[in-house]
Amino acid sequence: MDRMLKRSPCVGICSTTYGDLVCRGCKRFAHEIVQWNGFEEGQRQLVWQRLLAIREGTVRDFLQLIDEPALRSRANALNVFEADAYDAFNLAYEVLRRLQRRPADLAEVGLGLHAHQKQGLDAENVPRALLERIDREFYQRSVAHYERSFRTLAH
Repeated sequence: MDRMLKRSPCVGICSTTYGDLVCRGCKRFAHEIVQWNGFEEGQRQLVWQRLLAIREGTVRDFLQLIDEPALRSRANALNVFEADAYDAFNLAYEVLRRLQRRPADLAEVGLGLHAHQKQGLDAENVPRALLERIDREFYQRSVAHYERSFRTLAH
């Protein structure tokens, strides 16, 4: 986990360039992106902890863990960086990211979809459609966190 916390959460899709106060890619706040290279390790760790906690809660609301050893095995097969350091739900997110361009059965990777999440899901490519939903919700929760923390609207 220490190696993971030292790298940037950036995913190469920065919307703060266009005026967003919360990045639609990595979900960091604009000031965190600008100041990242100057942050001390403790500051970076706090940002990572917030991002992982919000993402974990979001993924948990969409997915259920059926078989953690199967999930971890698939994560290793997909070369998820620092897979052992992730909790199961953040690991599930990383696995979905790598499966988004190929059809996959969630049960094969040790996951199940909550019944209320099945409605309107693209059956042709469940990982990609699910990841898009999770990312939208993750972004909304990050914006809410920003607005609560800084008492200003992010939109």
